[in-house]
Amino acid sequence: MSTLTYAVHDSMTMLRRNLKHALRYPAVSLGPAMMPILMLLLFVYAFGDSIGAGLPGSGGRDAYLEYLTPGVIIMGVAAGAMSTSIAVCQDMTEGIINRFRTMNITRSSFMTGHVIGSVITTVVSLVLVVGVALALGFRPDANPLEWLAAAGLIAAIAFAVAWLSAALGLISKTVESASNKPLLIQFLPFLGSAFVPAGSMAPGLRWFAEYQPFTPMTETLRGLLTGSAIGNSGWISLAWCAGITLVGYLWSRSLFNSTTKR
Repeated sequence: MSTLTYAVHDSMTMLRRNLKHALRYPAVSLGPAMMPILMLLLFVYAFGDSIGAGLPGSGGRDAYLEYLTPGVIIMGVAAGAMSTSIAVCQDMTEGIINRFRTMNITRSSFMTGHVIGSVITTVVSLVLVVGVALALGFRPDANPLEWLAAAGLIAAIAFAVAWLSAALGLISKTVESASNKPLLIQFLPFLGSAFVPAGSMAPGLRWFAEYQPFTPMTETLRGLLTGSAIGNSGWISLAWCAGITLVGYLWSRSLFNSTTKR
């Protein structure tokens, strides 16, 4: 077999290992879905009428649910960073990586398995989030092509976040620190247009919200699901995904190679 074939085979083996771990500990793998669901319930029922009154159109709770759901989905993608960081840190600190060093496996397969496994578990957890939103009355206007584009965008964001959070797991010395380092990633959607329009924020915060990565991602997903205008948010989102993926991949590879050479 060629080098590429070996790499793919070993990556699939590592992926199966991580998915089995996710099935064995569903509270950890599906845990990132709980916070978005709780935030969805809280904001819709506690603040939906007041915030929705300021939105264009008819306003009210239903309008806010339509506005909020795409932002909560993006929040769910960001929430998956913690489980990825913890899983990588556990493998690096609990001795399994020493076992892998003695085996004839492709070096890159370890990180690839974690990242792809993270994307799969994140997408599965988001199915729960979307299911709750539909039960609350969310009615997207997306056609099949727009649904496909939305799924592709979510996968691209999850892939980028997974590489970055894997790097955070590699620099963590303990599981506790690995759970704390991705908090900034999880917090960024709150400082974007996920919950309220960026234009309603104070000038300094508005500037930050408009130029941070999760705002164009949220606006693109919102446009795909609800039929609102996307503008250039789609291209900006893809550029952010590509940049974050590249940084996370290069950082993870450098950290992993330096660690396993010790």
